[in-house]
Amino acid sequence: MKLFKINPMDNFLYFYQHLPYNINPTAFSLGFFRVDWYSLMYIFGFLAVYLLLKYRIKREEIKLEEIFNSQFSIFNKFSNQKIKIQKKYEDLLLDLLSYSFLGLIIGARLGYVLFYNFSYYWSNPLAIISPLDSAMHQFIGIYGMSYHGGLIGVILVAWIFARKNKINFFALADFVVPAIPAGYFFGRLGNFLNGELYGRVTEKFWGMYFPSDALGILRHPSQIYEAILEGIILFLVLWTLRNNEKFKDKMLGLYLLGYAICRIIAEFFREPDSQIGYIFSFLTLGQILSGIMLFFGALLIFFGSKLKKC
Repeated sequence: MKLFKINPMDNFLYFYQHLPYNINPTAFSLGFFRVDWYSLMYIFGFLAVYLLLKYRIKREEIKLEEIFNSQFSIFNKFSNQKIKIQKKYEDLLLDLLSYSFLGLIIGARLGYVLFYNFSYYWSNPLAIISPLDSAMHQFIGIYGMSYHGGLIGVILVAWIFARKNKINFFALADFVVPAIPAGYFFGRLGNFLNGELYGRVTEKFWGMYFPSDALGILRHPSQIYEAILEGIILFLVLWTLRNNEKFKDKMLGLYLLGYAICRIIAEFFREPDSQIGYIFSFLTLGQILSGIMLFFGALLIFFGSKLKKC
């Protein structure tokens, strides 16, 4: 009788490639109430950005009076008021992030409706906000978010917030932007845990099988690629340059440019939305939107200082 040895590496590879099958998208549930990992990752991302910016305030890495137009400068004469000033900055920061989070959710949803499936939502407008299926019987949640729509929502909310509170928008962007990619890391991790936005078909051994893939074939774990590119790498670049005077008033442009490049690269591995497919037979909508983003990022880098004076 011939015995066959089981190769431990084969077992490990099988486990790795089928990892998404072993992940429960639901973190916990209580009766009808359910919390998914995807939702928790949004919260973790929000907290990561807030804590990083709070760290910058405590380290006094940036002249906050430049951001807030010296509106609290009356306290600067008294050293014992320093804690009060810092607390005021932190309160405004929390307000900004809270409004930005709301702008992110609304913008991301409307962006998906307008950019990715307009014809469907034009015929089914209630589906934009309804968590039920088209027959209004089964709860399916609200799925479909667009990063580029969310970006527009955040920038618009931040600009309104800056105008309302007499805050220097570009100085505020210099302060906030370096921390933003840390939030994206958790967002993309949420996509992976939710088994969505998987990549194109591949024969590479690091590919994975995803339960939601009807074809059941090996695919690039593009969510992880994006978590690394848009989250870790972009964060390291921006965080390293955050106090560099050469990039004063240019961090927003640098972020737009950097993210666009990372996203364009990642899109070569990501499966395009089925209702859209490829544009011009090789481009995805995400790459086209990122190309536009790259253009505006370059403009802000070269003309940011002039725009600040407008």
